[in-house]
Amino acid sequence: MTAQERIERAASALKVFPLPSAVLFPHTVIPLHIFEPRYRALVRDALAGDRILALSQLEPGWEGDYGGRPPMQPLMCAGVIVWDEQVEEGRYNILLQGVCRVRMTSELTEDKAYREVQAEALPDFPYEGPEEEQLRQAVFELAGRVPPSFAENLLPVAARAQGGMLADVVASAVIPEPERRQALLAELDVKRRLEGVLEDVGALIGRLQPLRPTGPLN
Repeated sequence: MTAQERIERAASALKVFPLPSAVLFPHTVIPLHIFEPRYRALVRDALAGDRILALSQLEPGWEGDYGGRPPMQPLMCAGVIVWDEQVEEGRYNILLQGVCRVRMTSELTEDKAYREVQAEALPDFPYEGPEEEQLRQAVFELAGRVPPSFAENLLPVAARAQGGMLADVVASAVIPEPERRQALLAELDVKRRLEGVLEDVGALIGRLQPLRPTGPLN
């Protein structure tokens, strides 16, 4: 069974971890430290079952009710726990690999400490267009303005990724703000998503100076 099929099977009762500080994209991996009791229970149940959960953003104004069940934004990313370790006091460290976007259609009843939803999986359709090469060229230009260790991780992925995957992996690497990341996650039109990420990369290039060589010049 593919990861996509696992998400589709889990979508009728999808475990959700609302985390306002982080947005997961498909085709990327995020490390998480799980310490709240309700989300320790979520991870424990996920590990005992299909290892599937979704990461979501909360609607604005959540701060006063974080300990309850504030409204969640309906567009989120579902993924697979690809690595885990249990540490002191029953906490977990996990790596969550994003698989696809999902749209929450309804939240299930409160019979568990954590939150579960019914959702619809939203895989990207194949796309080819000039925006792909434009974004790749922008990433190559950006690579000349960032530390080599960062460029070495991003360039191989950007070179082989296509369509929506290209937009997602670049956005995940270069855009830190949760609000902007969520806006790009919620953009289901691949062409517009590529254009949006290209704008962000272009703005970043404009703020950075090319790196000067550090070795001797011949």
